[in-house]
Amino acid sequence: MVFETKIEEVFSLGLPIIDVRSPGEFEIGHIPGAYNISLFSNQERAHVGTVYREQSAESAIELGYKYVEPKLKNFILDSSEVAQNFKVIVYCWRGGMRSHSFAQHLSDNGFSEVYLIEGGYKAFRNHVLNYLNTPFNIKLLGGFTGSGKTHILHELKKRGHQVIDLEGLANHKGSAFGGIGQYSQPTTEHFENKLFDSLMKLRIDDPIWVEDESRNIGKVVIPIQFFEQMRKVKLHFIDIPKEERAKHLVSEYTGSGNQLLKESLMRISKRLGGQNVLKAVELLEENNYFEVAMIALTYYDKSYLRGMKTRNENEVIKISLPTINHFKNALELEKYGCFSSF
Repeated sequence: MVFETKIEEVFSLGLPIIDVRSPGEFEIGHIPGAYNISLFSNQERAHVGTVYREQSAESAIELGYKYVEPKLKNFILDSSEVAQNFKVIVYCWRGGMRSHSFAQHLSDNGFSEVYLIEGGYKAFRNHVLNYLNTPFNIKLLGGFTGSGKTHILHELKKRGHQVIDLEGLANHKGSAFGGIGQYSQPTTEHFENKLFDSLMKLRIDDPIWVEDESRNIGKVVIPIQFFEQMRKVKLHFIDIPKEERAKHLVSEYTGSGNQLLKESLMRISKRLGGQNVLKAVELLEENNYFEVAMIALTYYDKSYLRGMKTRNENEVIKISLPTINHFKNALELEKYGCFSSF
């Protein structure tokens, strides 16, 4: 049977979710964890849309059936792989013809429960944006570039604390070098979806640790509702010697080859200054990665300090740490009482 369900009820059902939109639509953004079983390819969808605009809705529907009919058996087979208990949730853009037709086809061919999301993906997006207005109990971890903040967050998570890894969700480490060794970035829209998915699994009244970031993480933009909350809470700033941070950067970035490092240096060449760039490139060609990192940190430290000046001094809790040791530094944060209310 086919049932309709509201987006607020979808996640409590605990069933596999099928997105029947085109691969291009799915790539822009989808419900995290959903499987894409497309009624139309990108080209087919474009053709149907053209016929709808230039001819009529009836002609577009007729063309759609021609595209879909040869795939009907595969829809059942693919959906059976996704939902082996023959219970599944289905959605398209607005909960219209595509998802209704797909759901009815599954129901007619052995699926015992098929749920349609009222309003489709559009309803999900509205739910995401509304949810991100929720007041969260954010604890903000900051520090100069190379401080190993992301690794500390991972250690805190292992110790049972709630963590949101924004850089992990964005597939980017935040600097001009941040894309090295990472997968391609999601769209900003899908980043918001992933952030929502991570947040909704946490206890929102308890502390949630987040790394201090600028609004942009590579090409991804942090949603303004969440970013403004980050800017309003106290900053727990870990201060680690520059030399230690340079060593850490060498261990993080030198495995991907000098060409990528050079390209990243060129992206900040104007800010580094001509002489510094020439010197950094020369040192890179000599494989003197430590000194290259020291030059880059001169720029990044100044940049971070400028951002710090926009905060009230009373809102910054400075924690001096001697080395990059993620486990010990996570323990040190706990000693400072950073998990109580301030």
